[in-house]
Amino acid sequence: MNKTRFFFTANLILLISACSSAPTATPFLPPTAQSLLIEPTFIINPTQNIVVIQSTPLPTIEPTANSDECVSNLTFVSDLTIPDNTFITYGATMDKQWLVQNSGTCDWNADYRLRHIGGAELGAPEEIMLYPAKSGAQASIQIIFTAPFTDGEYESAWQAFDPAGLAFGDPIYIRVNVASP
Repeated sequence: MNKTRFFFTANLILLISACSSAPTATPFLPPTAQSLLIEPTFIINPTQNIVVIQSTPLPTIEPTANSDECVSNLTFVSDLTIPDNTFITYGATMDKQWLVQNSGTCDWNADYRLRHIGGAELGAPEEIMLYPAKSGAQASIQIIFTAPFTDGEYESAWQAFDPAGLAFGDPIYIRVNVASP
C-alpha cells in the first residue's frame, strides 16, 4: 500500500508540474550604438485635407496729430529798422530788423529757416537760420540787404520754414524806394 501511495503521489506531482509552464530565461543583450539609432517612421495619411490659412491685411495706420506734436507759428510784431517806403540811395547797405513772436508751441532751433520767397533778393542770401526762440517768446530777425543801382520801388518777401520744410506763420518783407543820391 505504501508503494501504491508513493506511485500515486509521484504521478500527481508529475501531472501538476506538466501543466504549468517552466520559466524560460530571456537572454539580455546590452544596447549597441547601432541599436540606439532608430529611424522615425512617418505615416502619411493620403486622405488628410490641407488647410490654407489666408491672412487678412491690416489697415494702414496714418499718423494723426496728438498733444505731443508741436505747432510752428510766427507772428509779425513790428519793423525795428527801415520802415516801409523808406528812401535809400544806390548801393546803400540796409540793416533790416523785424520783431516777431514765436506764437506756436514748438521752440525754434537751428533747423528752422527763413527763406526768400519773392521780390528782389537785394544782395541777401536765399536762406538764413531763423533765430532760436522758445515758444511764446519774441525774437529779432536781422538781414543785411544792399540797395540796387537803379531807381525804383523794391520789395523782398521772406517766409519761415520748419525742419520738415513746411512754411509757417506771417511772411515778413522789406519795401524801399531806391533813388540816386
